[in-house]
Amino acid sequence: MLKKRILSGMRPTGKLHLGHLFGVLDNWKKLQDEYECFFMAADWHSLMSEYEDPKNLRANILDNIADWLACGISPEKSHIFIQSNIKEHLELYIILSIITPLGWLERCPTYKEQLREITNRNLSTYGFLGYPVLQAADILLYKADCVPVGEDQLPHLELTREIARRFSSLYKKELFPEPKALLISGRAKVLGTDGRKMSKSYDNYILISDEPEAIERKVRSMFTDPLRIKRTDPGHPDKCNVYAYYDVFSPEKKPEIDQLCRLAKIGCTDCKKELSLSMVKYLEPIRDKKDEFLKNKKTLLDIIHQGELKAREAAAYTISEVKSLLGIG
Repeated sequence: MLKKRILSGMRPTGKLHLGHLFGVLDNWKKLQDEYECFFMAADWHSLMSEYEDPKNLRANILDNIADWLACGISPEKSHIFIQSNIKEHLELYIILSIITPLGWLERCPTYKEQLREITNRNLSTYGFLGYPVLQAADILLYKADCVPVGEDQLPHLELTREIARRFSSLYKKELFPEPKALLISGRAKVLGTDGRKMSKSYDNYILISDEPEAIERKVRSMFTDPLRIKRTDPGHPDKCNVYAYYDVFSPEKKPEIDQLCRLAKIGCTDCKKELSLSMVKYLEPIRDKKDEFLKNKKTLLDIIHQGELKAREAAAYTISEVKSLLGIG
């Protein structure tokens, strides 16, 4: 029985942090055992927002893919590739752009939100408006049955389905399956060091590949229980961001930390030291594996090349069907 197919990707805009590990990579790792997975470094998508300063893009791509591999994404189970190396992405993007009504893009909630919130870059461009069409092309090019998404991405996936329906209606052929959403949820919600969503924009992140000294420094700066003013005050672990990290990095110690905190028998400084040790121990093998891939670039590039062979085969087949239907190429 053929496995159902998944397409997912990450924008290589910088090094990956714990939000990526527990929000995306953990899910990818599980999905690759059940689905045929195509995982791409979405560099065209990166350029749509980072076009003014793309000098680190190539380094970010290799760094990110090394993280994927170190976190358990397997080239034996998944096809790992770079979006811009598969020319059919842009070919299908252009074709779908021609048939997508402008109003569909202008009403996209994510587009409006990012124009409003991201003020340090000029996103008022034709390319950024068409971002969801490129996403649709990515998904439909591989005839993905499912797409792992968060709830905030559901409008984009619905737009992909609308574009697929419009294509079928115009050309009287159901060439593309309508992809279903696989709602992803992290193993635990790991917030930034300041209690907000972990993001490079907020400078509140801990990298997957941070050295022990950096981890210890960042953990020391973390917000703790806002109701605990003095060391002798009883704590409220359920309101503490540091305590929430124990869910992932040291769940076996949670009951003990909970009790000590509530009885004021451990202070926040000691609690953070304990967490730092657990985090360093947890992340060390991942960091070591990543370093090996980055030291041996040939192995890394060979894995990407093998993934691209599979991606190119699937993409070429789809684009030949589309061009035949349209009478072009």
